[in-house]
Amino acid sequence: MNLFLILAFLFFIGSVSGWLIELLFRRYFSSSNPERKWINPGFCIGPYLPLYGIGLCVLYLLASMNIFNQIDPIFNKALVFILMAVCMTAVEYIAGIISVKIFKIRLWDYSNEWGNIQGIICPKFSLIWALLGSAYYFLIHPYILNSLKWLSKNLAFSFVIGLFFGVFIIDVIKSAQLITKLKKFADEKDVIVKYEHLKEYIRKKQEKTNQKHYFFRPFHSNQTITENLKEMFESLEKHMKH
Repeated sequence: MNLFLILAFLFFIGSVSGWLIELLFRRYFSSSNPERKWINPGFCIGPYLPLYGIGLCVLYLLASMNIFNQIDPIFNKALVFILMAVCMTAVEYIAGIISVKIFKIRLWDYSNEWGNIQGIICPKFSLIWALLGSAYYFLIHPYILNSLKWLSKNLAFSFVIGLFFGVFIIDVIKSAQLITKLKKFADEKDVIVKYEHLKEYIRKKQEKTNQKHYFFRPFHSNQTITENLKEMFESLEKHMKH
């Protein structure tokens, strides 16, 4: 099985699994969701988070390098733990910097977390990345090659991967159109749009006006996205004045 198919499969598994992890975390553990609502995480419409897909591919490549085998077992585990944290934090930081600096959108915000850097990364979530990475290395990676060989012999495997990427590409194109509108507004107002705050603002406004809220289309409302943005920033400015 060639490397491209392996990485394509891992991106699929990582993106969907990451979406489920974020969904449950935001529902039951996130301090920013005291109402314990079900919140669709990420900027795509569908149930996947590309950041986790990329992260799993990085972990696979790192684990496949076999750089830990000749080291003392205790030091080996410590090194794996640190490297996984560093690599995943780097992926998160690069994605965060691109979204903030280029698109003027903050997809997540760690500004209230201790030791954060630019609100994009922080020790707390680096530790979580390390735990997830170590769990992959010690519990999943030893068995993943055999699983991939088995899957590659089934036609359904190629069909599912192809279907996923077809839907994913369409989703990304639609999401990119939304990002373009948000960036245009951010450039005009010289602000950074907080993605999750905008979703929350629209959801609460819909609840107050008895409008239907769409889980997989959190920005869908009776108003355009630009109108919602203007209202949100106007309400924030009034709040700051008081």
